[in-house]
Amino acid sequence: MPIIYHIATQKDWNQAQQDKLYRVESLADVGFIHLSTKEQMLKVANAIFRGREDLMVLSVNTEKLQAELIWEAPHHPPTDQTPETTETELFPHLYGALNLDAVINTVAFLPEVDGTFTLPDLLNE
Repeated sequence: MPIIYHIATQKDWNQAQQDKLYRVESLADVGFIHLSTKEQMLKVANAIFRGREDLMVLSVNTEKLQAELIWEAPHHPPTDQTPETTETELFPHLYGALNLDAVINTVAFLPEVDGTFTLPDLLNE
């Protein structure tokens, strides 16, 4: 079962529980939901979400996705920091809402004292 990950806010995840689908601003803004591999997740977290304490990681089973998943070049949100990526690195982008039955686990994603992130213990297994 191929697993990819999404860094979510607790607020967005709570809204998804009510809506029965997970939608975020990027879906309306750029047409997809940003996801990453386990190896890519810390680059994204430390560049874009540094110090945020309202985050969680969604583990997503790609075989259960209902929307189209496309692996493509990164599309960075407009921030001062962008993750370090290579020219050939591809990121998973979900072109539609995330169906909740594809989310197989959720884990709190809290920064260290210096604001940086490390992988939650459950993702190190």
